[in-house]
Amino acid sequence: MHVGEIPRLRAEKAPHDPCVADERVRLTSGEFAAAVERLSGGFASLGIGAGDVVATMLPNCVEMVLALFAAWRMGAAVTPVNPVLTADEAGYQLRDSRAKVVIADSASSQKLSGADVRIVPVDDVRRTLGGPVPPLRTEPADLALLVYTSGTTGRPKGVMLDHANLAAMTEQIITVLEIGPTTRCLLVLPLFHVNGIMASVVSPLAAGGSTVILAGFDPKAFWQQVERHRPTYFSAVPTIYLVLNSLPPEVKPDLSSLQFVVCGAAPMPADAIVEFERRYGIPVVEGYGLSEGTVASTINPLHGTRKPGTVGLALPGQEVAIVDDEGRHRPQGAVGEVVIRGRNVMRGYLGKPEATTEALRDGWLYTGDVGHLDPDGYLVLVDRKKDMIIWGGENIYPKEIEGVLYQHPAVQEAAVVGRPDPVYGEQSVAYVSLRPGMQASSDDLAEHCKASLARFKVPRDLYVLDTLPKNTIGKILKGPLREDARSR
Repeated sequence: MHVGEIPRLRAEKAPHDPCVADERVRLTSGEFAAAVERLSGGFASLGIGAGDVVATMLPNCVEMVLALFAAWRMGAAVTPVNPVLTADEAGYQLRDSRAKVVIADSASSQKLSGADVRIVPVDDVRRTLGGPVPPLRTEPADLALLVYTSGTTGRPKGVMLDHANLAAMTEQIITVLEIGPTTRCLLVLPLFHVNGIMASVVSPLAAGGSTVILAGFDPKAFWQQVERHRPTYFSAVPTIYLVLNSLPPEVKPDLSSLQFVVCGAAPMPADAIVEFERRYGIPVVEGYGLSEGTVASTINPLHGTRKPGTVGLALPGQEVAIVDDEGRHRPQGAVGEVVIRGRNVMRGYLGKPEATTEALRDGWLYTGDVGHLDPDGYLVLVDRKKDMIIWGGENIYPKEIEGVLYQHPAVQEAAVVGRPDPVYGEQSVAYVSLRPGMQASSDDLAEHCKASLARFKVPRDLYVLDTLPKNTIGKILKGPLREDARSR
């Protein structure tokens, strides 16, 4: 399967079926295919062809999906730019990707006014951009997506995903989530992220299902949106589920359309999964993956045993293993770096051969995550390799401490970072935010930790904040917390 063929195949099979919608527009399969063809003609009239890169800098909207499929059907790639980036940050991505055009809304257009790239207003996509339709191109090796990493250790890297990667990932997601023509996904995550693109748009559309696009997550309106749009599933990050867990007890929405929900991007506390399932009666299917693996590599099964505290089993067509620092495979239960192999693994990092060689070795993707496989083959994540704290020669994994903090009834969010120590090398520092209406002091939380953790693992300092810093998909950012810890 080539994702560029999805609009045509849908239109031929069921032209009047619902396809994709947002808060402004709803398109049937036939309307979607016609809009994609018109836009691909518009791209061709702008000089875009096979091998070129189209950038988007848009909020969640149907036009973003049209741009993806229009570029793909003609052999061009798409690099989605986070619209909250500064002009400098966005300019770097546009230059590095060599984007020929960028589709932008008015806010992003103003931000990019000094950039050396042609700006196509999103209104042109909606109304006027068209031209002779170029022939369909379906080469598996064509570059499809250039997704940029978060850049926590320097300038972001462009992850190169080709059509073979997208096809493999789409087939795997459809299989494990049992997606079909009656599936309706509610997209709540940003469309500049590979999770939103692959798990919430490409996969349901490829299976004949539909997607409803939300502008973002609004805790006060979210369950009402679920009741209105009647999705069968949505994919979200732990922060969203933690917020939904903390809603007042009188919030009792009608969730009868939902068959399951997906959690990814960061490990979710096991107790929070149990709490969500108990309160709302909806199974949480937790998974794990990276942009470098086209979004997903493991997932807890829809049927059979789901294990909170693990991120599940390898997706069909993928292998997951644990290796030591020399790359030797470790036995079941032993802790080491998580490595992944499969057709979903990226081509490499754009223009960064050394980083590519470091990440891709002997056919395996080295993830930088530390974990182990349990006796049933479920992956248990211990922490990020770079986040490990070494105190007096002892390894401290922040995720273990965070898990204990999450067990306190007042804690909504928790993050632990390392701070340099002149004697012991590093010491742990914890940051938490509290559930609405709940109270807990630093001393209370420290005593709670002492009951479950060895003395050297108990955070040296613990700070209660109103909220923890997050990126645009809701993942807690530890960089600002490390800077804060060093400055105190």
